[in-house]
Amino acid sequence: MAEFTMPSLGADMDEGTLQEWLVQPGDQVHKGDPVAVVETAKSTIEVECFETGTMGKLLVEPGTTVPVGTALALIEPTAEGPRKREKPRKPEKAEKAERKRPVRPAPRRATPPARTEPARVPVASAAHERGHIEAGPLLRHLAERSGIELETLQGTGPGGRVTRTDVEQAAAAAEDAVPPSRLRVSPLARRLAAELDVDLAAVTGTGKDGAVRADDVRKAAPGPAAAAPPSRPSRPSRPVSAPVRPSEDRAAAMRQAIAGLMTRANRDIPHYYLSTTVDMAAAMDWLHEHNRHSPVSERLLPAALLLKAAAVAARQVPEVNGFWADDHFTAGDGVHLGVAVSLHGGGLVAPALRNADTLDISHLMTALKDLVARARTGRLRGSEVSGSTITVTNLGDQGVETVFGVIYPPQVALVGFGRVVDRPCAVDGLLGVRPVVTATLSADHRATDGAVGARYLTAVDRLLQKPEEL
Repeated sequence: MAEFTMPSLGADMDEGTLQEWLVQPGDQVHKGDPVAVVETAKSTIEVECFETGTMGKLLVEPGTTVPVGTALALIEPTAEGPRKREKPRKPEKAEKAERKRPVRPAPRRATPPARTEPARVPVASAAHERGHIEAGPLLRHLAERSGIELETLQGTGPGGRVTRTDVEQAAAAAEDAVPPSRLRVSPLARRLAAELDVDLAAVTGTGKDGAVRADDVRKAAPGPAAAAPPSRPSRPSRPVSAPVRPSEDRAAAMRQAIAGLMTRANRDIPHYYLSTTVDMAAAMDWLHEHNRHSPVSERLLPAALLLKAAAVAARQVPEVNGFWADDHFTAGDGVHLGVAVSLHGGGLVAPALRNADTLDISHLMTALKDLVARARTGRLRGSEVSGSTITVTNLGDQGVETVFGVIYPPQVALVGFGRVVDRPCAVDGLLGVRPVVTATLSADHRATDGAVGARYLTAVDRLLQKPEEL
C-alpha cells in the first residue's frame, strides 16, 4: 500500500489546501493522471498520481490545509496475476513405470441438453439507452475539461465502456469544431456555483475558450448585502464575505511567498553576475525568413530562439543545470527549463518546459504558448511547477533591455534576456547598425565560478549565430 502525499510544488511551499478530489476509492489510476486539485499560495494546481494502481482510502477531506508530505490517500499497487506453479518432477523410475502402465479410456458422461439463454444486450447499448455512461470521476473530469459529453461517445473498452483514449480522441477531433455557445465549467467552479447559488449561464468565463473557473463563480456570487438591503440607510450593513478566499488574499499570500523565498535566496546563495551582448543579426534574418513562409499560427517569436539556445547551452555546460542541496551539487536528469510567467493579477510562477533542449523550435514555441496560457488561467499541473533545473526570465516584451534575476533555490543559475534592439556596432572593421540582445547569468558561487558562467554565456552566443541548427 503506497501513500499519496501532499507534494512540494516549489521551494516556497510549506503547506497546501486540498480543494477537490478527482477520483474516488476503487478507481483505477495511472502514473501521471490528475487525481486532486491543490491550492497553494500562488495558484490552484492539478496534482498527478505517481503510482499506478487502485485508489484506496481518502485520508483528507476537501478544504483541509495540511503540511507538505502529509498523506492524502492510500493507493493499492496493481496486483500481478498468479504465477503458475511448476509441477514437481517425478523420479526417473516412477516416470518409466507410469509410461508402461496401460492407459484406460475415461468413462463417457452424458452430455447435458443445451440451455437456451436469452440474448444479451451489449453494455454500451444499454447504457446509451438509459442515457447514462458508467465512468469514474477521473474520466468525467477529463471529459468535462475537454468539453466532451460522455453520453455521446461509443466506447471501445471491454463491454463497450468508454475509455480515456475515447475521450482524448473525441476532444482532438472536436477541438476546431466546438461551438462557442457550449458552456465549459471546471468541476470546482460547478461545485462552488451550487454552494453559492450562482447561475452558471450568467457567468462570463475567463478560462481557455471561455471556460468558467472557480474565480469567475466567486466574483459572480451575490453578497448578503445585495440580497437584503440594509434597514438603516445611515449605517450600511457590513457585507459578509463568501466562505472562500478572496482574490485580494490570494495576491497578498503570493507576494508573501515570493518575498520569503527571494529573501532566503539572497541570504543563503552567494550570487555572482555576468552579462554579454549577443549579435542577433543571423538569428533575426533566419526568423524573418521562416515566418515569411509559415502560416500565422506557426510563426515564431524571438523568445523561442532564446529559450532553445539557453536550453542547449545548459546541456553543453551541465554545471549550471541542476540543484544545490545538502552541501553539494546534483546535476539535473535533463534540461527542464523554468520559464518565468507574470500573472494578470500580480505575482509570477515559473513552470517548466521539460526536456526543452530536445524540442525543435516549432514544438517549443507551441509548448511555450500553451504553458503561459495555462499558467495565467490556473490550469497548471504539479509536474510543471516543480523540477525545473534552470530558469529563464525574458522581459523583452516589457521593454527591458537588461535583467539580473535572483536564483530560484535549489537551482544554481538563472538566465535573463532583454529586448532585441538595434545598436551601432563595428563588424569586420565597419560601423553599422545590428540587432542585439543582452544576455545575463545569475549563478551560485558554491556550485560554479565565473569561468564556468562565462563558458555558458559564450555557448548561448555561439548557438544564436547558427539558428538553423537549433
